[in-house]
Amino acid sequence: MNKYHTPALSKEAIDFLNIEKGFWYVDCTLGGGGHTREILSKGGKVLGIDVDESAIKFAKENLAGYIRSGDLVLANSNFLDIEKLVKKFCLSAPKGILFDLGVSFHQLEESTRGFSFNSENTLDMRMDRNSAVTAKKLVNGLSERELKLLFEKYGEESYAGKIAKEIVKVRGFKEIETCRGLSELVKAVKGGRQFGKTHPATKVFQALRIAVNDELEVLERTLPRAFRVLAPKGRILVISFHSLEDRIVKNFGKKTGALRIITKKPVAPSFLELSLNPRARSAKLRVFEKILI
Repeated sequence: MNKYHTPALSKEAIDFLNIEKGFWYVDCTLGGGGHTREILSKGGKVLGIDVDESAIKFAKENLAGYIRSGDLVLANSNFLDIEKLVKKFCLSAPKGILFDLGVSFHQLEESTRGFSFNSENTLDMRMDRNSAVTAKKLVNGLSERELKLLFEKYGEESYAGKIAKEIVKVRGFKEIETCRGLSELVKAVKGGRQFGKTHPATKVFQALRIAVNDELEVLERTLPRAFRVLAPKGRILVISFHSLEDRIVKNFGKKTGALRIITKKPVAPSFLELSLNPRARSAKLRVFEKILI
């Protein structure tokens, strides 16, 4: 399973879920099925949701036994549909709902998806291949002002204005089509400055990915829906990878009645995990429990 994706904070997430044999759990971001496999191995039943059809295909091939036994049900859908999916597939209210946000290692490595900085493939970044909006359309279609606002809002990019200006200048001669083309443009604007382990184009790519997939609005709308279908004393877990997501999750916990905050501060990866999986460095886990009323 780890050939597809190594999930961050996996042990902590499974521990917080308190898996009970025979009860239903929802993995809203199935990915490579790492969390789902752990839940199933402990006797839980899983509804695995992913908008990315390649993740569903991978799970069908690697978790076929659990599907045949009825312990695993897969849904190629946006987790925004969680209410209707739970009503359709789960025989009882789920005891736990898990969100592992962000991009999987598989999506980053699969060059045709347009997430990788060094890919010569077309800027895409769609989680759902059926979506009409691509990163290429945004980069070449938005005005300088719109690009600046997008990079500021979704990427918190301090060079947003300069990058937007350069994009408009370059595309005046030729469309910006590839991931490498955009990442090299951003690197040039930033003047080769050192950004540690973070690629100079990270925030720009993050902003485009969020916009293409409408990630923040979908998350904000989904969390209350997850709460509504959750069983009493059940838990919602969210693993986020940047401050914009974490802020939404934190505010959800504060403003939702009948919800107990289990993690007063977000759980971060251990030193050991970071040594084995450096990609987990920005991961944060928050856990909430539905109060019995």
